[in-house]
Amino acid sequence: MKKIINDPETFVDEIIDALLLAHPKWIKAANADKRALVRADAPKQGRVGIVTGGGSGHMPGFLGYVGEGLCGGVAVGNVFSSPSSEQILEATKGVNGGAGVLYVYGNYGGDVLNFDLASDLADAEGIDIKTVVLTDDVASAPKERADDRRGVAGMVFAFKCAGAAAERGDSLDEVARICAKANANCRTMGVGLSPTILPAAGKPTFTLPDGEMEIGIGIHGEPGTHRGALQPADAIADSLMREILDDLAAPKGSRLALLVNGLGATPLEELYLLYRRAAKIIDGDGLSIAWSYVGEYVTSLEMAGASITVMLLDDELEALLAAPAHSPFFREGTRA
Repeated sequence: MKKIINDPETFVDEIIDALLLAHPKWIKAANADKRALVRADAPKQGRVGIVTGGGSGHMPGFLGYVGEGLCGGVAVGNVFSSPSSEQILEATKGVNGGAGVLYVYGNYGGDVLNFDLASDLADAEGIDIKTVVLTDDVASAPKERADDRRGVAGMVFAFKCAGAAAERGDSLDEVARICAKANANCRTMGVGLSPTILPAAGKPTFTLPDGEMEIGIGIHGEPGTHRGALQPADAIADSLMREILDDLAAPKGSRLALLVNGLGATPLEELYLLYRRAAKIIDGDGLSIAWSYVGEYVTSLEMAGASITVMLLDDELEALLAAPAHSPFFREGTRA
């Protein structure tokens, strides 16, 4: 596969340099190697800081959710690799305004290990840390082991709700509670149509024969629940939505936020076909859509495919979704 890159070994560092050059009023580096980035106005004194992080290759995932009403900082790992505990600590110190710092990240082994180490280091420096691990991927574990699930595109809603709470001045305990609530109310399922190519490796992350798709695939190419012949858009949406709604078990009359997310190489038109069917399924189940999001929110380099995320709303979460949020990448949803 052809890629517009220079040296694969400097791929991530050059991307960070480009972002700092393109958006100096948005982010700044918090450490010498520029792998810890924070809001340009960080730290916000008297406000809770929010730090996320993970591997590169998911733009606008992680990096794109640093901004007003979102996260305060991000630790940047290599492609599909965890950032180090030192990078996480530098981001933590960069956003610490004296009210404590919330860690929010996906449930992946390297991330869990390094954020836990960073939490211990921050505690030694007198910074109060709370942690919410994101676990919205229905395909990665059964409901009785929901805490083992991967964190995928539901991060968008977790960042948005927690960021709004931090921006208005909520306490660390309250911001953590809201973030955990948003995560608990989210369910995601994805479908992969083609693999991605890691710049340093130059080979696919997985193999998928022509004419086939994989339901339940992860954002790093982790195995899904089953493979089969490529189906029409409506049938794909049926498969994803049935798993999501059965697991969510939202009461009749509930209001939902619906996110249809492209994984990097899927045209927007195709995402809207999935949205069309998902909206009909939601209506047929006696539910309604309060907020709609369609586009690329958490990608996997150039993987073809999509994910659907549903968040069960109440008045508190819906108000947080409505709060202002700004970054060069964040696309506001549409309110019903």
